[in-house]
Amino acid sequence: MITKIERRIKIKYRVRNKISGTAERPRMSVFRSNKQIYVQIINDTTGTTLASASSLGMEAMPKKEQAAKVGELIAKKALEAGITTVVFDRNGYLYHGRVKEVADAARNGGLKF
Repeated sequence: MITKIERRIKIKYRVRNKISGTAERPRMSVFRSNKQIYVQIINDTTGTTLASASSLGMEAMPKKEQAAKVGELIAKKALEAGITTVVFDRNGYLYHGRVKEVADAARNGGLKF
């Protein structure tokens, strides 16, 4: 029997074989734990993180609102760094709930993907 985590990792590798971030179009990777949500914008050709945001310190609000705030924050940081278009990497998670909130808030913040 395959566990939930093993299934997510399998999906993650399948997706990562198809997408990678470049200097012109970096990869926006989302990691979702039970308590927090983290987003990084990564240039895979050099292996560097260009911008990052997380929900650390936002424990007072509901998780979906935290995710939306993180999406707005990453869009703001990316635009300050001169990044306008990204490739979205949902990291094996379903495009639903908190992951979708991050993506929608980043789009509303000015990122294109």
